[in-house]
Amino acid sequence: MARFEFFPRICIALGFADPEALLDHARREAEAGETFFEFRLDYLERPEQGIKVLKSFLERHPEGAVLAACRRRANHGSFTGTVEEQFRVLEAAVKAGAAAVDLEVESAEAAPPRAEALRERARLLLSHHNYENTPALEPVLRRLMRIPADGYKLVTTARKPSDNYRLLALAKAHPRVPLVLMAMGEIGFPSRVLSVAYGALHTYAAPAAAPGTAPGQVSARQLRHLYRLDRLAKTAKVYGVIAHPVEHSLSPAVHNRAFQSRRLSAVYLPFLVPPTQLGDFFRLAEQLPLAGFSVTIPHKQKVMRHLDVVDCLARRIGAVNTVWRKTGRWRGANTDTDGVRLPLERRLRLAGASILLAGNGGAARGAAFALTDAGAKLTIVGRNLERVRALARACGAEALSRDALGSRHFDGLIHATPLGMFPKTAECFFPDRIPADVVFDMVYNPQETTLLRRAREQGKTVIPGLEMFTEQAARQFEIWTGETAPRAAMERAAREALLRLAQPIMSS
Repeated sequence: MARFEFFPRICIALGFADPEALLDHARREAEAGETFFEFRLDYLERPEQGIKVLKSFLERHPEGAVLAACRRRANHGSFTGTVEEQFRVLEAAVKAGAAAVDLEVESAEAAPPRAEALRERARLLLSHHNYENTPALEPVLRRLMRIPADGYKLVTTARKPSDNYRLLALAKAHPRVPLVLMAMGEIGFPSRVLSVAYGALHTYAAPAAAPGTAPGQVSARQLRHLYRLDRLAKTAKVYGVIAHPVEHSLSPAVHNRAFQSRRLSAVYLPFLVPPTQLGDFFRLAEQLPLAGFSVTIPHKQKVMRHLDVVDCLARRIGAVNTVWRKTGRWRGANTDTDGVRLPLERRLRLAGASILLAGNGGAARGAAFALTDAGAKLTIVGRNLERVRALARACGAEALSRDALGSRHFDGLIHATPLGMFPKTAECFFPDRIPADVVFDMVYNPQETTLLRRAREQGKTVIPGLEMFTEQAARQFEIWTGETAPRAAMERAAREALLRLAQPIMSS
């Protein structure tokens, strides 16, 4: 009988109220090449229905390994029966072919002989779940290890970024103990990827066409192809993006594709960092340690107080979007400026060019300094004239009210407001005539905004926002790795990620 360490690194978590749906999704995953499955029998109205499904599934897919679970409601499962009835369900699952069972420590403590009898017939994964927070973990592990098992599973809820490392540190402290470790919730997502690199037995994934059984689960395809979990080594360098929210960031798709293209042992993860937890994130960054990370809303300004060195341009802009560690010191820069300057330089000579900048927020501020430093004659327009004037004074530009645009015309236009961004895609800063020959929209979702469509219709040269996103990401990659960025691969990854965001999630 296979030991847990010989099972795959990814277990597909299947929890469905309908036995036919359970069988259908298990078969879909098996046909996609997956071989390790958790059957959550407690999700079914009658768990015994799952025994028939399990047997039918293994008859058709004998290469599959099933981990059976029937968690009681007292332990945040759905099974309403007694501990005795729970054991009977799990024993029936083993008889039907389950290679392993997941049993809560509370049930094992209530009936140690029954737990030992289960272990004689299948691998026993003893589990503890905390749906409130991440408590002191050593006492929990000691409690679990009082009962002999083939693996010990500790699942907590991440309330702050450093909770991820507390779980990973447990694996480092107990390298000979067979552990499954992860933190639930979006803040805890990094633990789902990194735990196996730190020696955990496996992690859990949601089925491709349905939700998972716990918050934070993603599909096996994402784990394998985006984060390359099967090949992730403990020595791999870890990068990421910090944001709030972070779920729809394109950066993981773009940077992981870049690492793959250059065959680098590295992974790039999304880190959800609430506004009040930036200091805690830096504790995590030191402990992992992180080699570098991208910074976006709402942390671009506040991150500067945590850095040892900030380059001159980023300090003038007052915002950092790129952080890395060198000689033990955290350093910051702003590559958004390259994202603005380089695409424009491919279409026109910036020195002496007349450029209109629409916007006065953070994105506009980076663009303003990049353009004036390149020698452009910059004019700034926006909805808030007072803020427009303040930005113009800071970078030596001309301030202009929207009413004063009139018959003015410019070599280039940069749009740096949220107008036209998904989901309000019909909005446009310029309702009719667009006063420039080259039109650059920093909005990249959708890929063709109303502004760009109108610009094409008026015969303008257009620059989509995705080009800026790719260029600033490419510069980040080069700062972090010292290698030339694979720009074409990164742009393809960004386009693919945007298409996925635009597609509705398949229903079960």
